[in-house]
Amino acid sequence: MEILSAILILGSLGLLFGVGLAFASKKLAVQVNPKLEELQHLLPGSNCGACGNPGCFGFAESLMQGKSSVDGCRVCSDEIKEKIARLMGLKLEKQSRKVATLHCNGGLKVKDRYIYNGVNDCVTANLVLGGQKACVFACLGFGTCQKACPFGAITMSEEGLPVIDKDKCRSCNKCVLACPKKLISLVPVSNNVYVACSSHDAGREVKAVCPVGCISCRLCEKACKFDAIHVIGNLAVIDYHKCTACKECVKVCPSKTIRVKE
Repeated sequence: MEILSAILILGSLGLLFGVGLAFASKKLAVQVNPKLEELQHLLPGSNCGACGNPGCFGFAESLMQGKSSVDGCRVCSDEIKEKIARLMGLKLEKQSRKVATLHCNGGLKVKDRYIYNGVNDCVTANLVLGGQKACVFACLGFGTCQKACPFGAITMSEEGLPVIDKDKCRSCNKCVLACPKKLISLVPVSNNVYVACSSHDAGREVKAVCPVGCISCRLCEKACKFDAIHVIGNLAVIDYHKCTACKECVKVCPSKTIRVKE
């Protein structure tokens, strides 16, 4: 009888607590906008934070409140962005797809000024006199950008340089922010000619430490028929509003600094 009584008491308590929890779940439930749930379902769920919000749910809330635009998500495909725009009743202005581009071609070709035996991290290495490279603008080669990429779009080459897979790149800006030398930028994929150097040193100084750096010779300026490239601060700069990708600057560059995206 004592065992039976204990079972009945425990069963009654379990039933009572169950009913109480069921009532509480209905009474205290937070009502979620169905459109918000649909938005979250459309978003990639990568939670990369590139949109400036705390994850995809945060971006969905921001979008619902009118604080973010559909283009704020750098990871979504154009098809998904169109679906989101239709759901929100917005007009989507199509923009040119961008891809992360490395503005350095030095790698192991650049001389080292000291032996670095610290943590294999570009940010940490950069704290030690700006890194081990004789060119203070050079890629340090420890792959911090690779670690920062949430889409596996960056691999490190044998030359100690990041190689960016434009098909995998979602222009999330993570690698841009991770690079302490600011060597990576987001460039429209249609602009396939770029300058693989960031040095503002004089040509003689560049040549002394790196065989593939811009030596500000201005041959590219003279070769361009569209006035689309100029040497500014000892570095060739392309005006993509004028550039026609004729590649004449690529042909005449003696250091092979001006390159074509593969």
